[in-house]
Amino acid sequence: MRIAVAGGTGLVGRHVIEAARSRGHEAVPLARSRGVDLRQGTGLEDVLEGVDAVIDTLNIDTLSGKRAVEFFEATTRHLLAAERREGVGHHIALSIVGIDRIDASYYAGKLAQERQVAASDVPHTIARTSQFHEFAGQIAARASVGPLTLVPRMPTRPVSAEEVGSHLVDVAEAGPVGRAADLVGPREETLGEMVRRLYAATGVRRRIVELRFPGAYGRGLASGSLRGSAGALTGHMTFEEWLRSQHR
Repeated sequence: MRIAVAGGTGLVGRHVIEAARSRGHEAVPLARSRGVDLRQGTGLEDVLEGVDAVIDTLNIDTLSGKRAVEFFEATTRHLLAAERREGVGHHIALSIVGIDRIDASYYAGKLAQERQVAASDVPHTIARTSQFHEFAGQIAARASVGPLTLVPRMPTRPVSAEEVGSHLVDVAEAGPVGRAADLVGPREETLGEMVRRLYAATGVRRRIVELRFPGAYGRGLASGSLRGSAGALTGHMTFEEWLRSQHR
């Protein structure tokens, strides 16, 4: 199978590439470093020729709902149009468990992406997973001010990005089903405790203050919906194991 990976040099994308190649598939990264700009829709003329499936792992670092929606709608529109022209038989979109009632901030962009994929005539699968173990570090970098780190109250079941990469190749191999089974991590955690343990492992000395973020975004984080629901597939690597691994 020839698989193109949007965001193939990113956090999850590189794991998709590794998993696909380890199974004997041809994996083609779609990234700006390879001459493809999906935000502008350029560089796609020949790269999708002969591709059986496209796995979209693109990401944007923003808490702005407007920016997130613009980014995911544009990149998804360009991908789907190119896939339609080239006759690609399967579009896989990576999304996030439990975001249905959090149509705000970054999650508004992911919901807009899901709606666009679901409305397309390109055969597709939406594959939702819980937050990655790396989310603790991303929040710490974004929400630290001097000696303080402000962490939103958020129950979660974090999952290994490596396992997500392998899961997405499973989804590609299975063919389009509309909505794949969700994938979540093996243990319930709180984001605040994850940041504390990350700091302990890396020697960072900051005071962590947990608080409920305002608005629909904060309510959604605190609600527990981002843990996923019963019946989800469960990954194996815990956050503690990830802290001790080479991937951190």
